[in-house]
Amino acid sequence: MFTVDVEMNRVFARLLTSTLTAVAISLGSVAIFVLPQGVVAAQEEHSRGQDRVPTDSPSKSRFLSALKAYKAQRYTAAKGELEPLVKSAPDNFEVNELLGLVYVAQDKQAEANRFLAKAVQLKPNVVEARTALATNLLALRRENEAELQFKKIVALEPHSYDANHNLGEFYIQTGKVANAIPFLKRAQEIDPAAYNNGYDLALALEQSGELAEARERIQGLISLRDSAELHSLLGEVEEKSRAYLTSAKQYEQAARMEPSEQNVLNWGAELLLHQTFAPAIEVFQAGTQRFPQSAPLHNGLGIAFYGAGQLDDAARSFFQASDLNPKDPLPLTFLGKACDGVSAALAAQIRSRLQSFVTGNTQNAEVTYYDAICLWRMNQTEPEPELTVQIESLLKHAISLDPNYADAYFQLGTLYADQHRYSEAVAQYERTLKLNPNSANPHYRLGQVLARLGNENRAHEEFAVFERLRKSESDETTTKQNQIQQFVYTMRKSDPNPQ
Repeated sequence: MFTVDVEMNRVFARLLTSTLTAVAISLGSVAIFVLPQGVVAAQEEHSRGQDRVPTDSPSKSRFLSALKAYKAQRYTAAKGELEPLVKSAPDNFEVNELLGLVYVAQDKQAEANRFLAKAVQLKPNVVEARTALATNLLALRRENEAELQFKKIVALEPHSYDANHNLGEFYIQTGKVANAIPFLKRAQEIDPAAYNNGYDLALALEQSGELAEARERIQGLISLRDSAELHSLLGEVEEKSRAYLTSAKQYEQAARMEPSEQNVLNWGAELLLHQTFAPAIEVFQAGTQRFPQSAPLHNGLGIAFYGAGQLDDAARSFFQASDLNPKDPLPLTFLGKACDGVSAALAAQIRSRLQSFVTGNTQNAEVTYYDAICLWRMNQTEPEPELTVQIESLLKHAISLDPNYADAYFQLGTLYADQHRYSEAVAQYERTLKLNPNSANPHYRLGQVLARLGNENRAHEEFAVFERLRKSESDETTTKQNQIQQFVYTMRKSDPNPQ
């Protein structure tokens, strides 16, 4: 989750926020706020009328002019004042630091690094300058160097909340969640009321599987500052702990406190996982009314209708989801599964949408497969030979996109068997079983075509395997539950705000 999910966008938005805030050094969705030491010195000296930074009056005047422009976000003007200064005073800490920050503000991290590194070289014990350098190195994806700088900051100020918090958040951003936990814990010990650090620590613990401590941390934060995001995170902890009823209650609490798109989605998804479809329909219907442009919520409503057996309503919800996010294969995959259970008019619409998607994006094996299946089912009443050829072509194309697609091999084998192309059917069923040897139905179908070919002994062997496997194979209800579960997990990972 730390790399791809909604939760980490929330973490990144407050990543490495120092208590000495003045300028934001951007790292994509991350902002680390740093108050340059030279700015502090210049401001203090200007207020006292002293002449320390820089030493001569013209240079000081130019530096203060640059500082004024910088504070007003006139970065080009600030750079124009500072570039001559850095040439005349290359070893001036304040000038190098401020010029580096100006370049950062202009998104010129490569140029900035030279001056920030020089500032740290001149005054290695100034934490603010080293933080700016570490952050800039991270923006340049020089993670090893950035880590070294963040560690040096902790060594300089081991009892600093900011130093420990920043190193912990660095590890979170770089995917080293376990490494982050000790520093986030230390920061929390220094400032037990620090909500942001506490939330990130609980999230790191949850992601590391330390669920009991994560729960304890979240409950402690709730007692200090109750919030929807804490209940949502607690819901995730309880779900991973298999306390499903408690999890659903926490997601519900989050959605009631803050009925955001994500909170409604989490609540409804949890209800889907418990197969409580009627309440899930109510939640998603309310969600789609509140957020009519939310594809994930329409997907959720479709899945709830599907689970409740209301396939026409499900199809309409998935149509809306697909219209909102035409590049997402999820609703089309579901529509393919439901194609034979909806009304004839909706089945025709499903086929049209599948065909359009495949035509526009031929790289999705699953949608291509369901396009073939839907066309096949529509062609069963009055079979047309040219459509049979098209079905075969689609199944072969699905296999070319995914050579391990067992279902596609199986359906191609069944198509050949229906055409009395038994030897070709045997080859496809054998490929199916090579990929999925414990699936009962392919053994039965293979036994049938072997019998047609006169291979009675092997046919009996396949029938025997079929009888053995079908006793342990999931029934239709379990299969449907697994489909819904997979849909929910895929839906939760989908982008709630497609471009």
